[in-house]
Amino acid sequence: MEKEKKSKTVDVLIVVLILGSLWGLSEVILSGIIRQAGIPYRTGILTGVGMGLMGIAVGIFKKYSFLFGIAFLAILCKQLVVPILHVSITCKANSCLAVMIDSLVLTAAVAVIGSKLNKNLMYRIAGGLIAGFSAAVVFYLVGMKAAPCPSLLTFAGLQGFVSFLVKRGLVWMIFSGLFFPIGYVVGNRLQDIVFVFRVKKPLFYYAFSGTLVVCCWLAVGLAIAAGY
Repeated sequence: MEKEKKSKTVDVLIVVLILGSLWGLSEVILSGIIRQAGIPYRTGILTGVGMGLMGIAVGIFKKYSFLFGIAFLAILCKQLVVPILHVSITCKANSCLAVMIDSLVLTAAVAVIGSKLNKNLMYRIAGGLIAGFSAAVVFYLVGMKAAPCPSLLTFAGLQGFVSFLVKRGLVWMIFSGLFFPIGYVVGNRLQDIVFVFRVKKPLFYYAFSGTLVVCCWLAVGLAIAAGY
């Protein structure tokens, strides 16, 4: 029993490392690609991807207590800009704040919905929608006080707040409502695969996981150095 408990803890840590690294990868490389390609709704897409990756974790373990750990890894990944480009740690303050808020509001949404996520697709969609819109509201209120960047300041005042919710909040909500249920389904299907590989092919399981995490961080470091 004790051994199985430790194994499950290791599974959680590995999934957190992998998903956090993938989230950090998307925040740097995917963000750069979207910006360079001129694709609209960049922040909405990135928010949705983050919600989807956290949805995978919820789908695998049916828990939400470690979602901030995934966000924390993504933030650390983004902060590679500090040692690589020798910039201030506050350089990515707003985007890191957004990642942190995404994890907290999704944690709250999943906690409120509870086991109903397993029973009905509409609850999973609702969880994503609520988390996405809530993230926009909290980001605006906290961001205006903690890290009011020029982009955010264009939405100052009550009218600006309403405009922000319409232009950003609804977009974040839509992408989150789409990606979170997809991530949950992916995680639900990966659940047995993860445990089977850990039991039957432990060397492959740990080697693959470690290699994936290292590759993500190397790719992020190279992308940052290249100007992404």
